[in-house]
Amino acid sequence: MHKKTSIPSKGIPKEQLLSKMESLRSMDADWRSGKTWSLVYYAGEEHTGFLKKAHNMFFSENGLSPIAFPSLKTFENDVIAMTACMLGGDKNASGTMTSGGTESIMMTMKAYRQWARANRPSVKEPEILLPVTAHPAFEKAAHYFDLKTVHAPVGNDYKADVNAVRELITENTIVMVGSAPAYPHGVIDPIPELAAIAKERSLGFHVDSCLGGFMLPWLEKLGYPVTPFDFSVPGVTSISADIHKYGYAAKGASVVLYRSKELRRHQFFVYSDWPGGIYASPSMTGTRAGGSIAAAWAALNSIGEEGYMRLAESAMKTAKAIMEGISGIKELYILGKPDMSVFAFASDILDIFALGDAMDRRGWHLDRQQFPSSLHMMVTAAHEKVAGPFISDLNESVKEVLANPKSSSEGTAAMYGMAASLPDRNAVNGFVLDFMDDIFK
Repeated sequence: MHKKTSIPSKGIPKEQLLSKMESLRSMDADWRSGKTWSLVYYAGEEHTGFLKKAHNMFFSENGLSPIAFPSLKTFENDVIAMTACMLGGDKNASGTMTSGGTESIMMTMKAYRQWARANRPSVKEPEILLPVTAHPAFEKAAHYFDLKTVHAPVGNDYKADVNAVRELITENTIVMVGSAPAYPHGVIDPIPELAAIAKERSLGFHVDSCLGGFMLPWLEKLGYPVTPFDFSVPGVTSISADIHKYGYAAKGASVVLYRSKELRRHQFFVYSDWPGGIYASPSMTGTRAGGSIAAAWAALNSIGEEGYMRLAESAMKTAKAIMEGISGIKELYILGKPDMSVFAFASDILDIFALGDAMDRRGWHLDRQQFPSSLHMMVTAAHEKVAGPFISDLNESVKEVLANPKSSSEGTAAMYGMAASLPDRNAVNGFVLDFMDDIFK
C-alpha cells in the first residue's frame, strides 16, 4: 500500500527543502562530467550560468499575451527570423516558438490537417507519409489529431527509400516527412529527392531537423558534406529545429518554420465566442514560459555564428574520434554512415544491451535502441574531454560481457532484449504501460 502524500499543513523551511532537493539530484545522470549521451546539451558552466540569469529575468512572464509582454514578442520574432535565415528562408518565411520538438512536429501536422480540410475537403482520412525512422512525435500527432501514418522502409544505409515512398502516396496523403538527421542512426534522408516528389504531387513536405537544425548549417560552413535539407530545397514547406539541443538554449525551446505565412495560419487556434474574451493561441499550450523564450534569444545572440561553428567543430571531431575508437573494437560496428555527431553502434557477437549495462556500472548513460538492437550516442562539445576514457571503459566492458554469457539474462539487458524480440507489439506496449504506471504511481 502506497503512503498517502498530502500538502504539508505547515510550510517546510526553504533551506531544508533545498537540501532535500540537492540530495535527490545526486541520484540523477551525471551530465556535467560528460557521461550522459542524450537529454542534456551542455556548453559549459559559464554559458549555463548566463542562461539561468536570462531565464530567471523572465521567470514569471507569460508568452500567451504578446500585448502584455511585448519583450517576449520581440525575443520570439527575433529567434524565428534568425532561425529562418540560418535555414535558407526568405522574407516570406514565418514560424513560432514551441516548448520542444514534439510540440513543433505536432503543430506542423495539425497545420497540414487544417490545410487539407480547407483545400482538399474530399480527403476524409488524411495520411502522413514518413520513413520508419522518423521520430515518434509524428505518431503522437496522428494519435491526437486523427491522422494516419503510412511508413516507408529505409535502405541498408538507413535512409528513406525514395522509390518506396513514391509508391506509397495515395489520394489521402497530405504531407510527406524526411529527417535531417533521423535520430536513430544520425543519417539525413534524401531530402531533395523526397521534396521533389512532394512538389510534383502538390503535397506538403516537412523536414524534421529538431536534432540537426542548429548543427548542420555550421558543419556545412566548416566544409563537411551535408545533404541539402532546408528551404533552399524546392518543395520543402516546413522545418522544425530545437534550440535547446545544439542551439544550447534552456529547455524547452524549439522553432517551427513555414515557407509561407499562409501555411502557418493553419497552425493557429482562435475562438472568438467565449464570454471571457477572444482567445488566440499560436501553438499547443496556452500559458507559454517566458523564461525559455528569453533564454533562447540570449543563447543565439551570445554564442553567435563564430561560437556555434566552434562548438560544432568540437562536437564533430569528438564524434569522429569516438566512432573510430568503436570501430577499432572488433566486436562492434557503427550503423550506417552518420552525417553528424549522432550515431549508433551494434554487435553481431555479443549482447549489446548487456554491454550497455556494463557501461552503466562504469557511470556512462547510453540509450538503447531496437531494429536492430544498438546503443545510441549524441556527442556535444562537452564530450571532448571524455572521449578517451569512454573508449577505454568500452573496451573493458566488451571483455566483461564476453567473459559472462549470463549477462544477457540480467539487469536491463533482459528487459530490452525481450522487448526487441517479441513479435506481438501490443504485448510490448502493455508492458511499457505497466512500467509507466509504476513510475508515475
